[in-house]
Amino acid sequence: MALVTAANRPPDPRGAGLLAAPGTTSIALALIQSYVWALLTIPIFILASRYSVDRSNRVSRILMYVLLGVLIAFFVDQLMHFLQTQVFDGGRGTGRGADGGFGDVIEGRGGRGGPRGGGRGPRDTGILVAFRRPWILNHFVLYFAVLAGGFARDYFLRYRARLDESMRLQAETAKLHAQLADARLGALRAQLNPHFLFNTLHAISSLVERDPRGVRRMIARLSELLRYTLEENDEHEIPLSQELSFLDRYLEIMRIRFQGALDVSVDVEADMLDALVPNLILQPLVENAVKHGVSKVEGTGQITIRVRRDGDRTVMTVQDTGPGLGDAEVAQVTGVGLRNTRERLEQLYGSAQSLALRAVVGGGIIAEIVVPFQTRDDLRTAAVIQPLPNTVA
Repeated sequence: MALVTAANRPPDPRGAGLLAAPGTTSIALALIQSYVWALLTIPIFILASRYSVDRSNRVSRILMYVLLGVLIAFFVDQLMHFLQTQVFDGGRGTGRGADGGFGDVIEGRGGRGGPRGGGRGPRDTGILVAFRRPWILNHFVLYFAVLAGGFARDYFLRYRARLDESMRLQAETAKLHAQLADARLGALRAQLNPHFLFNTLHAISSLVERDPRGVRRMIARLSELLRYTLEENDEHEIPLSQELSFLDRYLEIMRIRFQGALDVSVDVEADMLDALVPNLILQPLVENAVKHGVSKVEGTGQITIRVRRDGDRTVMTVQDTGPGLGDAEVAQVTGVGLRNTRERLEQLYGSAQSLALRAVVGGGIIAEIVVPFQTRDDLRTAAVIQPLPNTVA
């Protein structure tokens, strides 16, 4: 930096200056000047950080920084002039202003080659003379360059702080949303369990006198279901195989209730058993099929449960062979279980899900749930490769 500074200085209009000194002297002065500005950079940056310029104080701050720039430029110019004339030249007056500078013109004196001869080195340090030297303008421009760097640094630090704060608030907001969603899902699950328990106890009470042995089996299955709901209460999504295991216990209770008048078939693609589905999502649909379908037909009623993959979606359907309903009547089917199921799906997947009921030609109703296809392995992989939030280093 010193070599570049020394080599690229334009010639002094007075015919002398730094370039008039020996090469080592020019390099030494350039190094000293670089170190001086390096030391001045720190307080200038601090000032730029503490006293920023905005609309409310634009005029006063600009005047303050201009005045400060004049003082700093004068200080650096005087320091460098002193070092050149008094230290490196040994006070012989061979530095700036020694050969007829602006100060000599004002005071009517010549430099070393002027009318009176003799150098003025030590006396060429007055305020008026300093501001007549063109090099002070270089220091003034350099001061504003450093000041601009200080403002840029301050803006960058403020921007990074705002960005970090914004990301922190976003993370806290996302955490609160997740906690709220968990609370809502927990509340919905809490609504579902008493509803399910009430309906099951009602089914048991209808068989107390007719089939005591069947009632004991129903109570045993019911205790297993209640234990399951308590143990898995914190999981909102479970593998399909686990959901089907729970549903099988519920269907056993229904088979005992209908005493052979219920036929259930389950058609699930083999690669779908690991697919994640909402906990207790199929039981309300089967209960709805029993209520509006199987319980209203003479003879054996049928319920068909199908689960398949459609691209990146999991499609679950529950179909019954009941008397069916018209399209207008199907739209009005809004039990506690269905309403609860719709709200849970909305909480878990937003717009990426659907629950639809439609009438079947010839009788019966189909309930269809569509959710995104994913497995626990997919979630673990996504968690590993998910990039960290972008932060400014």
